[in-house]
Amino acid sequence: MSDNLPEADRFGTAPSPRERHVLFGHGEAEAMVREAWDAGRLPHALLVGGLEGVGKATFAYRVARFVLSGGAAPEGSIAVDPTHSAARQVDALSHPDLLVLRRTPNDSGKLPSMIPAEQVRKVRSFFGSTAALGGWRVCIVDTLDEMNAQGANALLKTLEEPPSRALFLLVSHAPGRLLPTIRSRCRAVPLRPLATGDVVPALESLTGAMTDLDAARFTEAAEASEGSVREALALLTGDGLAVRKATHDLLDRLPDVDRKGLHALGEKLQGDRGGALDSFVATIENWISDHATGRRQSASLRLARLPEVWEKVRRAAIDADTYNLDRKTLVFRIFASLDEAVRR
Repeated sequence: MSDNLPEADRFGTAPSPRERHVLFGHGEAEAMVREAWDAGRLPHALLVGGLEGVGKATFAYRVARFVLSGGAAPEGSIAVDPTHSAARQVDALSHPDLLVLRRTPNDSGKLPSMIPAEQVRKVRSFFGSTAALGGWRVCIVDTLDEMNAQGANALLKTLEEPPSRALFLLVSHAPGRLLPTIRSRCRAVPLRPLATGDVVPALESLTGAMTDLDAARFTEAAEASEGSVREALALLTGDGLAVRKATHDLLDRLPDVDRKGLHALGEKLQGDRGGALDSFVATIENWISDHATGRRQSASLRLARLPEVWEKVRRAAIDADTYNLDRKTLVFRIFASLDEAVRR
């Protein structure tokens, strides 16, 4: 893909997940894959779930390289040598037995808000034919959250009757919101938020590609990142840390809405030249997730509708980024949805 075209899974100048050959903090998940492979019991579908930026897509591509290389990794590992032919083909998205469903730029060079339906329709023909190299066929979906109901149902048809030596690697930021019929046909692989001790070296590994990162702030950003490398990068870029604090201050006031504070936050995002928008959205999503799952409690809030708002927030953020919509309007729109949810 041309360097001039955007990629949904890339943050700034950081390598995309398919180009990353190191993964921090998820040794247990990798060990599960290796154990299942060695026993000849690799599931036909893995649902890789967790917060955005913890390494889900990186993990999916590592598994794809391992499987498509025929398990060409050291004993007990799934790390394939980057010079292996299968690894190079996966990195370049040129492996004939790999299908990746993701948001890609349209004719005008813009990223759509959803995975196009024509991509999903490729699944049946891909798995309906013989593997080009006579081995496994792998389909990565990054992410299921960006697939509409029609696409999800089309995917489900193949999930229900998978051919032999077929592997689905389904990435989701919110697996609990997926169709139960999809979840029931996958083995869940939850990737937990990273420890600060994993986020910091992950940031350090990116300094070659992102030369403007301030290493002196790595620990501060890692501690505030909720265990997400992407969020840490957003915090390190532009006004990310200031935006995170301002967003938390406004969230803490709910169900009261500080309109002056919303205006000020919108102004910060309006001139965003870095990761401030990502930081704002991630802070909102993490707050919703914490309250919806009980990790954070507030007696003053009525939280029954917060899972619905999570979807609204994500859609609004994607649309704002895709169509370059007014950031101040986005801030007021999201907080109006939050206010409505906590009052009902």
